[in-house]
Amino acid sequence: MSDDNSPRLVLEDFLPYRLSFLTNIISRKLARLYSEKFDISPQEWKILANLNRYPNISAAQAGEKTAMDKVAVSRALKELCDKGLVHKIFSKVDRRRSVLTLTEEGTDIYQQIEPMVANYEAALLDILDKDELSQLDHLLSKLTAHASTA
Repeated sequence: MSDDNSPRLVLEDFLPYRLSFLTNIISRKLARLYSEKFDISPQEWKILANLNRYPNISAAQAGEKTAMDKVAVSRALKELCDKGLVHKIFSKVDRRRSVLTLTEEGTDIYQQIEPMVANYEAALLDILDKDELSQLDHLLSKLTAHASTA
């Protein structure tokens, strides 16, 4: 028997659900922009984007920067290496650690995809005014920092 005074979760109002729902919608639409033309999955795109920004990082660091689990990172990296988009070399200092960089083809594909996703982001955010954009950035940063330490 349930207690009528107990709080009832309304899934559609639950922040983690709402953020995940929005992320899924955005990710699907973004994936349509690049997946057919470049045969890149959303997980592979995240790795490409991070390697473009942070070359010579390890797989573990790529996972940290994308908040993806180890299995998803490993699978995406294997695909990217198999496609010739990422070069993986083992560290001379620690043979258990690999160093990842984009290949010339990986860089070329990233540079073709970047304006596509930037234009999508601009169109998505176009409904917000300057103050709302600033608030959104502030609130997302604040929630991310808190969730990272909680």
